[in-house]
Amino acid sequence: MKQSIFTTLLGVFMICILGFSPTQSEAQSPFVSIGGGPTGGTFNYFANAFSIYVPKQVEGLRMSSEGSGGSVENVRRVHSGDFDFGISYAVDISLGAVGQLPQDDKKYDKVRCIGYLYGAPAQLVVRADRPFQSAMDLKGKRVAVGNAGSGAATSAERFFRHIGVWEEFSPQFLGYSAAASAFQDGKIEAFWVLVGYPNASVIEAATQTDIRLIDVGVDAEKTGFYDAKAYAPTVIPAGTYPGQEKDCRTFQDSTLLTTRADVDDDIVYQITKTLWSEKGIENMRQAHGAAKEMSVENGFMNSSRPLAKGAAKFWEEVGKEIPPQLQPID
Repeated sequence: MKQSIFTTLLGVFMICILGFSPTQSEAQSPFVSIGGGPTGGTFNYFANAFSIYVPKQVEGLRMSSEGSGGSVENVRRVHSGDFDFGISYAVDISLGAVGQLPQDDKKYDKVRCIGYLYGAPAQLVVRADRPFQSAMDLKGKRVAVGNAGSGAATSAERFFRHIGVWEEFSPQFLGYSAAASAFQDGKIEAFWVLVGYPNASVIEAATQTDIRLIDVGVDAEKTGFYDAKAYAPTVIPAGTYPGQEKDCRTFQDSTLLTTRADVDDDIVYQITKTLWSEKGIENMRQAHGAAKEMSVENGFMNSSRPLAKGAAKFWEEVGKEIPPQLQPID
């Protein structure tokens, strides 16, 4: 009797195991992950779009989009192997490689660049009826700066420290959607995003509150920020957001797709070739307006670390010359 019960239970166990085990083809199919960003951010849109589109074009490849705090976290987790691919800002990638991320002297030097996605301008949002004319006017105020560990929060700290405000206001580490909600509820006086425009969270805030963008580029120029940090001046055109009647002077970082040095070269090549194909670029432009800058012409511009070998193979095939400092290394 006991043997019969044992045999039955064993049979049920084996059925369960076989029933839920992956097929041979699934087990052999390569799986890769890509680190995106917080909900409501452009990183999140791009990572989701990549993970949906690429497996449809590359037979046998599985890909998942993973939520994260954003740029800095992606640098760390791509380096460590938590993510195979990630979206990060050029400044964070370069500083991470030499151990100069905020309060972190570890060197994240296994990150390799693949291609340029879009420029990410700093956008400092306040209510239209408030008297703030400069970022320096926010001393003593509550300002959302992005998730802790994100590229937005890191860039905000660099900028506000440089102009002498960081120690004199109350930074709130909120993601973009949470910041927009807090802004609408009057819990914060301003919020900061470092992202392609138009940004969904800024638009969300503007639907219920008249907003205005602060010209942070003016403070950057006055204080020598561009000499101290590797950001570039840019302009957010008038009309980008509801009620924005004037161009906004600001600065931007470059958003790059990255991978790790030991990720399979052929997988990197196939993903690069797929995303920067004519159809791949069109798909991304339909997914988010910031992808208008993603092109074969822009290629890997502003890359701040060497290219991955698989990416370099693709760029050479389409006629792009790779400068010495971006040549692949082991």
